Amino acid sequence: MTSKKGIGPSADEPLRAENPHAQIATKLRALYLSVQEEAIPDRFLDLLEKLDAVERKSLPDVAE
Repeated sequence: MTSKKGIGPSADEPLRAENPHAQIATKLRALYLSVQEEAIPDRFLDLLEKLDAVERKSLPDVAE
C-alpha cells in the first residue's frame, strides 16, 4: 500500500524489513549518525575561523 501520492509507505503500513522504504530509511539513519559522530577536521575549523575574521572586518562597527 502506498500513500496518496504513490511514493513511500502510507501511515498505516507497518515498516517491515522487506519494505524497501524501511530499508533505505534505516541505512540513511545509520549513515547520518556515523557522519554526525565524526570529528570536524582541523583544516576545516581553520577555514571557518578565517571566514569569521573576514566577516567581522567587513561588518560596520556598531555602537553598543
